[in-house]
Amino acid sequence: MKKQLLAAAVTSVLFSSALLAANGPVPKQLAGPADDIASMRLPDPAAAAIHSKSALIAVEMLADKAGRQQWQMSLPTETSDLRFLVFSGEASGWDVEIGNPDGSSNNAKSLARQVRNTEFGLLGESFPAQQFDLVGLSGERTLKLSAQPGQERGGFVLVEGDASTELASYPAHRNQKVGARMGIVAMLTDGSDAALSGEAKLGNAAGRIQHASLRVTSPNGAVETHPMFDDGLHADSDANDGIYGGDFATPQEGAWLAQVVVRGTNAAGRSLIRTAEHVIPVVTPTIELATDKASIGVRSTDNGRWLLDIPVVAKRKGQHYRAYAEVWGQDAQGTMKAIAWVGGMAEAQDGKLSLALDSRWVALSKAQGRFELRNLRIEDPDHFVSLAQASALPLSLPKLDSKAYAQDIQIDDSMRMGNRPAQANVSKGTGSRLLLVHGYCSGDVWPASNFTNASKFLDLNANRSHDDFARRIQTFGNTWASYGIVAHSQGGAAALHLYNYYWSGLDYATGSRLIQSVGTPYQGTNLAGILASLGSWFGVGCGTNSNLSYSGASSWLAGIPTASRAKVNYYTTSFTDRSWVYDYCHAATDLVLSDPDDGTTEKAYGQLSGAVNRGHATGQCHTTGMRDPAQYQNSSRNSTMNTNAAR
Repeated sequence: MKKQLLAAAVTSVLFSSALLAANGPVPKQLAGPADDIASMRLPDPAAAAIHSKSALIAVEMLADKAGRQQWQMSLPTETSDLRFLVFSGEASGWDVEIGNPDGSSNNAKSLARQVRNTEFGLLGESFPAQQFDLVGLSGERTLKLSAQPGQERGGFVLVEGDASTELASYPAHRNQKVGARMGIVAMLTDGSDAALSGEAKLGNAAGRIQHASLRVTSPNGAVETHPMFDDGLHADSDANDGIYGGDFATPQEGAWLAQVVVRGTNAAGRSLIRTAEHVIPVVTPTIELATDKASIGVRSTDNGRWLLDIPVVAKRKGQHYRAYAEVWGQDAQGTMKAIAWVGGMAEAQDGKLSLALDSRWVALSKAQGRFELRNLRIEDPDHFVSLAQASALPLSLPKLDSKAYAQDIQIDDSMRMGNRPAQANVSKGTGSRLLLVHGYCSGDVWPASNFTNASKFLDLNANRSHDDFARRIQTFGNTWASYGIVAHSQGGAAALHLYNYYWSGLDYATGSRLIQSVGTPYQGTNLAGILASLGSWFGVGCGTNSNLSYSGASSWLAGIPTASRAKVNYYTTSFTDRSWVYDYCHAATDLVLSDPDDGTTEKAYGQLSGAVNRGHATGQCHTTGMRDPAQYQNSSRNSTMNTNAAR
């Protein structure tokens, strides 16, 4: 890759030619006030728990004496209505029967209010299924599947349960490195609405788990089952409280799928089955601190900025990392106080990874003497897994004179993002533009006729991390000197990632709304884990994307400060809700999503704290092929976004 000269010499010191390639992204030197720190620290994994009202059950058929494939499961009937999907792959379909309490069986179609062939998924990542909507059931039932010899012998069944009882599940920790044991915690709770408000009943108060296990799929496709325990010894709180824990080894890197499977009863004593599907990226550590008691070197540069040189051992050249740390110092009374946080994308070079600090942060805080760098974490840029960390390291900052403390300091962009490069060093393009960006595994979505002076970013049917996605947008945007973005689905997160971490044409645009998004799952979607599980068996689709899971989105957001979020204007939508009829955007995904939703993104998880919420509209779904029109085809909103877009 060709080296590119930068106007600011400090930037060329910080980052290698791998990051500063011609027309490539130039990283920002991020910092922010102490008020940001609470939201920039990694949240408790429980805060990004999956809340599941459904169960995805693996089907593994066995041949009878005649060679016919057979499989069955006990089918809880929590209510008189029951909906389930059957995923049989590319076979012609399975025979589906419902076993009655007296031992007889009925063809499921004869009991169904409706049977439909459908697709379960997210844009281009979808899987064919047959959906059964049954009514008038009572008592214990059995779901029986059978197939002719030679038909596909495996697949899945997705069963919807009563939403008043959910399975809440989350990773016990974020130590997702090769060789570590990964723990998962699970419990019953009495519904997502109560859980989100902090008023939910948990564990034994919500129901009784009689059996819990982990079905773990490794990156190479091997499947193992591990028990879960309620013994107080597996990160499961106290023994016999209804909270279960289990773990498993992760000897190789890649996407691990950990599915919690529980059977039990709800608070009313009715049988239930629930699952929760976790996408867990496991990475190989490629960087470590040079010593546990590392000494931070400090270099003064131009315009009152310091480089904080963290001694590291990098095992792989040319790799960039996401870094975060907090700068602490003593106040006039000698008490330690937070001054600012620093971070951004950086590459290790010459045995050090460097972060930048504007001296005005120290002057603004009035701190002096005995400085420390606290809560340092260095993460991979695609999954935000911490590879190296330190709780506190000594930091010797240059002494400021009294004039520095006396000045009236107003926080500006150079304090937050570093010295702005000359525009020619960010892009060689000319003119201004509005970029129309699609989402994960997507086709072309935006109607060009609704926008002016606009061009489409097209990376169709692809699976990208937020970081990879953002860098591709930046490369495409180099055609123009400045641009704003209108984005759909994951494209909104990628646009925010681009603005936050890299200098680009976004930083030179003018206009009221820099980034606008529709239907972006900023806090993740429950579809991510289920689609990963289906894809691990059927081997089709775009592949696993951990950034779209609840846990992955939570880790990503821990690096996005309020000042960057404020550049986003976002919209959410959902189906038209009519009181006299059952409503949905997509009948299949409705089995797992909590209302209101757009068939992919739940309204609650489409929110971005600190950004500008432009409102929620009904009668619009995530994409074409759903019950209501696609949200990106709303000409009225598109006109509004076009008029207000920065360029």
